[in-house]
Amino acid sequence: MQVFALYTYFTYLNFPRSQYLTSASKVAGTFLSAKHEVTKHLNLSKNNTDLQKENVHLRSQLPMSFVRLENGLVKINDTLFKQQYEYIPALVINSTFTKANNYFTLNIGSKQGIEKDMGVFSDKGIVGIVHNVSEHFSVVKSVLTENINIDVMIENDGSFGLLKWDGKHPRRGSISGISNDTRIKRWSKVVTKGGSGIFPRGIPVGKVEKLKTVEGKPIWDVVVLFSENYRTLQRIYVIKNLLKEEQKKIESLIPEDKPK
Repeated sequence: MQVFALYTYFTYLNFPRSQYLTSASKVAGTFLSAKHEVTKHLNLSKNNTDLQKENVHLRSQLPMSFVRLENGLVKINDTLFKQQYEYIPALVINSTFTKANNYFTLNIGSKQGIEKDMGVFSDKGIVGIVHNVSEHFSVVKSVLTENINIDVMIENDGSFGLLKWDGKHPRRGSISGISNDTRIKRWSKVVTKGGSGIFPRGIPVGKVEKLKTVEGKPIWDVVVLFSENYRTLQRIYVIKNLLKEEQKKIESLIPEDKPK
């Protein structure tokens, strides 16, 4: 009888009915908003992973990932270019950035094709080099390591040297080996040189923040502001050089210098 009475009351009287529908709509709206927020956060990880996979596909189409097989100005296709680099997405699951030598742990290993000495980078710039690998995990020697020595260059003039880190600031490194008679503009872009086969040419490293003289040596100490913040790093890509063994084989034939 109570249910019947309430049904009749809300059905035939306009004001109580409108109040009921308004209240019901508010409750439903609040519930749906809360559901949307929860669903959005639950789907965030999946959406980021999908975006990371899409980035891998797009980066694999860039010219830096290919080596030319014929000379001349021609359209890129499989008969004229051979893919040299592949990219494997991964997540950083553990990291350090306050030590003299810092490392990242990734959630992929040999089962996903990861090998020692592979390059690692993010959407913003280089990250480091794979140091150790197990079946399901790998440890990356970070750019924030005292003996990292990655070959880099200043993009606008081609000057090149080795990227180093002095163990002090996690946002700054330096380039050694550039002659001090070279004119280098502040905020010039620094990228990977690509000579070692670990990184393709042109991956961002950072920008020239300032130049310092090295006492007793005719070279600059080029201070670089890193493009990546290694304290907040999460999603990265591991570089697989498909022609690495061929390069190592031909370079092993270079005769060694004999002592004078």
